[in-house]
Amino acid sequence: MELFGTDGVRGLAGGKLDAFTVMRLAMAAGVHFRKKAKTNKILVGKDTRRSGYMIENALVSGLTAVGYDVVQIGPMPTPAIAFLTENMRCDAGIMITASHNPFYDNGIKFFNSTGSKLSLDDEKEIEAIFEDTERIQESFAIKKAVGQSKRIDDVVGRYIVLIKNSFPREMSLTGKRIVIDCANGAAYHVAPTVFEELGAEVIVMANKPDGFNINTNCGAMHPEYLAKKVIETRADIGIALDGDADRIVIVDEKGEVVDGDKLIGALAIHLKNENKLANNRVVITVMSNQGLETYLKSNGITLERSDVGDKHVLEIMKETGSNFGGEQSGHIIFSDFAKTGDGLVSALQTFSYIISSNKKTSEAFDVFDLYPQLQANIKISKKIPINNIEGAEAIFKEIEEANMRQLVRYSGTENLIRILIEGKDKKVLNSMMKKTVALFSKALV
Repeated sequence: MELFGTDGVRGLAGGKLDAFTVMRLAMAAGVHFRKKAKTNKILVGKDTRRSGYMIENALVSGLTAVGYDVVQIGPMPTPAIAFLTENMRCDAGIMITASHNPFYDNGIKFFNSTGSKLSLDDEKEIEAIFEDTERIQESFAIKKAVGQSKRIDDVVGRYIVLIKNSFPREMSLTGKRIVIDCANGAAYHVAPTVFEELGAEVIVMANKPDGFNINTNCGAMHPEYLAKKVIETRADIGIALDGDADRIVIVDEKGEVVDGDKLIGALAIHLKNENKLANNRVVITVMSNQGLETYLKSNGITLERSDVGDKHVLEIMKETGSNFGGEQSGHIIFSDFAKTGDGLVSALQTFSYIISSNKKTSEAFDVFDLYPQLQANIKISKKIPINNIEGAEAIFKEIEEANMRQLVRYSGTENLIRILIEGKDKKVLNSMMKKTVALFSKALV
């Protein structure tokens, strides 16, 4: 059974992720982590979905059944779990979240003892154990070996200190009016505290989760609501997080959303100017705009591209000795401060750049022109290898001959095919997108 997608295990809560599946997955993960166990503790956090209670209890049952002790810390951002897993000397960390997905989905992200996401080999081994009933049954703990669980509610302070330490000590947010949209998600109690303690005037949105309103008309998936609030309150900047706070979207003082590639480009140059860009390298994904690549190369920065997913960005960063990378979607990694994409770290680094530039937000990120780019997401009923679809090879060749770039891929978490086409001629671009969408819709819908 293929459980893992682009970023952990994700699906309909009570459907793909029912209690039995989650408990068995927890047992399989516990058997896997046991091989390198040092403290016999696994940390578990979650976002604010109602289904998180069901999944959390199933995880605890599965882990304690194979002899692990579980530390439950409640709603916390995904990057906090990565940090606290290592900080609290746990053998592994687990985050219950479906990130930007609707409330009815949920998911499970795993971290090893160093707070890093699992490798593909680790994921495959957990899947193999999941399928091996005999191996799981042989691992059941009995008598005094059965694990226990406890809930700790006071670890949030450790994460807040970490986040604040990522911001230059000589700087302050005093005088800055900030609108922060917490997406009714995992950072609803953390994010406002961080910015207030650094001196900002904070206007908070979507910080009253009810179990069902996560990502609903709020957060990084719906920045239009944040944009409206920024204009209403005459704020200097708007910050939107997603459900588990590993992604950020910036809105400038004019109510315009800052393109993710322009955010990456400006921050990369800022790091270089501060002599903080390791090896003068930046890692982006295949989704990023050609305009960003041209801009970085013209400033003497070497560019690396990875597959989609901040996990893949981080892998290339480690291989190349980079300390900065990110995705167009807003997952940005400052590895000097975080183990994974962290919306709050990214926000504070953004402020560091804006304050240093002495510019308004809109001016600070208007650093290069993007190539025209179109994207389409098509709901599909089946997934066929893309190269096996009749007509796919021909249309890819046609796109290339028109001096355009394409990326067609299946979503790792949803029944979608994602199409991206990029080129300088808007008229040709629109025509080619229509043809491409028609081709894959006919084959897959």
